[in-house]
Amino acid sequence: MTIKQALLTTREKLKEMGKEDAYLQAKRLLSFVLKRSENDCIIHQEENITEQEIEKIGQYLAQMKEGRPIQYITKEQEFMGLPFYVDENVLIPQPDTEILVEEVMSLYPKESLLTILDLCTGSGCIGISLAKYFANSRVYLSDISKEALSIAEKNGQKNDIDNIQILQSNLFHNIPKELDVIVSNPPYIPSKEIPFLPEEVQKEPRIALDGGIEGLDFYQKIIRESPKFLKDKGYLCLEMGYDQKEKIANLLENTDNFETYYIKKDLAGIDRVVVAQKK
Repeated sequence: MTIKQALLTTREKLKEMGKEDAYLQAKRLLSFVLKRSENDCIIHQEENITEQEIEKIGQYLAQMKEGRPIQYITKEQEFMGLPFYVDENVLIPQPDTEILVEEVMSLYPKESLLTILDLCTGSGCIGISLAKYFANSRVYLSDISKEALSIAEKNGQKNDIDNIQILQSNLFHNIPKELDVIVSNPPYIPSKEIPFLPEEVQKEPRIALDGGIEGLDFYQKIIRESPKFLKDKGYLCLEMGYDQKEKIANLLENTDNFETYYIKKDLAGIDRVVVAQKK
């Protein structure tokens, strides 16, 4: 079987699974199995692949049919143009979350000397992207999960970032004060909705998805506690679910600690990010 034939066969099987981006995933899977770049696979598409490689592709396709995301197979996902290692201990970074990172970047000049906290950091994609951009700043990556922090640390090394610090903390239990920015993509899926999420999403760690009965547990705690750790005029920047705008706005309006806030939509026009400034 040639690379071209394997690519077409893999694409068709992924289409049968209902994958909308079947061709892109097929290229990614073959690139991973063959240990060659996607461009190299296309350039040399008439070359034959081995029986062992065909078997390996079949094994991974079987896993994907059971709902395993391709990112957990390849152990990599791009975010903000940077490569990140991912496995079943962390959420897979998504393009929507880039809106959150870009919004934080828009708040200060690139040369600023900031102290930033990425709360519930997971893979570290948010904090590491900000540390890359604000190279003169100190960025704390915190999470309750030791496994997630190990991955975040690995991703810092993978991207040659030396201005980050890893902190194990249950929200604010072990966090420094006088922060310029607190940024977070916390768990925000209502508990009862998790069984109805796409099969691939259900393969991601529940601890990083489950936001409690209404999906607001973490927002309530973060909005209540974050002012104690922010400098005056500091920013709290949060990703949120598609239908949580009004509830999170109410939480902000029912505290005296923030003087203003605004909502940012994602590329699909869905309310995705809230930015609040402390008094």
